[in-house]
Amino acid sequence: MNFQILSAGLAFALFAACAQAPVVDTKLTARPGKASPIYETLDGKRPIIIAHRGASGLWPEHTASAYEAAVQQGADFIEPDLVMTKDGVLIARHDAYLSTTTDVTDHPEFADRKKVRSTLMGEVDDWWADDFTLAEIKTLKARQQFPTRNMELNDRLDILTFDEVMDIALEAAKEGRTVGLHVEAKWPSYYSSVGLDMVDPILDAMNAKGLTAAGIPVYIQSFEPPFLTAVGEKSDLPLILNMVGPPYNKILGLEYELEDITTTGIGAEKSFILTKDGTVTDFVERAHALGLLVHVYSVRDDSPHEGFKDVRAELETLIAAGVDGIWTDYPATAIEVRGHP
Repeated sequence: MNFQILSAGLAFALFAACAQAPVVDTKLTARPGKASPIYETLDGKRPIIIAHRGASGLWPEHTASAYEAAVQQGADFIEPDLVMTKDGVLIARHDAYLSTTTDVTDHPEFADRKKVRSTLMGEVDDWWADDFTLAEIKTLKARQQFPTRNMELNDRLDILTFDEVMDIALEAAKEGRTVGLHVEAKWPSYYSSVGLDMVDPILDAMNAKGLTAAGIPVYIQSFEPPFLTAVGEKSDLPLILNMVGPPYNKILGLEYELEDITTTGIGAEKSFILTKDGTVTDFVERAHALGLLVHVYSVRDDSPHEGFKDVRAELETLIAAGVDGIWTDYPATAIEVRGHP
């Protein structure tokens, strides 16, 4: 996949506006004699709640505060998106560019690092993570990228390395709270093209931290099948192939055949599962018939999917549809709707 094309298409897709409309009643039912609901997941267990970039609805994304809040709220997994610095260090950022989620624009010493890279939506003039060393990245602070969210914490919180994110999960495990890592490699083919292959750094970092010995579950996810194939050749970790949702998959020339997917599961954009009027497609059913997990992205309290009056109705519908995992910016809400252990 082309880094520039895919990055632009995803950014465009994820910021699409969501309308509101009536919702279908999809309350879960309980088994006779039991208090717990029936889940239509692949294994019959409750779906996992994945804190999307941490509790990023409340804190600047991919910061220690966002991850720690997600752990405290009871998220099953926290999600670090990983990009690389010029000196080959994995850092937690969703985008390869820095202006939307850091204070790089306020650093005159880096003014000459701004450069144009081509994307599907046109040329983007920005600061790019792989033009900075880790030491330089550590002089930046995080910012909230969504203008309707709390800006009071801007310019206070550090940019984290992957090692620092793993330390948060390890510390939680020491305190008796097991939270997994749902790790996404961002733009791995691009980084490989500039001599920064991501496969070994990710796997080596996790091995060095002793995640397996600590009992911390891990998923590895990516939009790029070749990267996942390379990880699968070196690891037995469960792999999730992320899928760009319609109509952007067609714009980007990405066609998916469920029968051809060989990963543990799929990271499906919501529009594969939910229609604009709030009804459910047969996507989850078809994926489950092939033995594929379905994790769905991304649910946001402040931006419900089209066809739903609020996010709780959206969550109820996704859970009733049988999804196996839900990425959300507000894990506390998802946990409340799904239910606690």
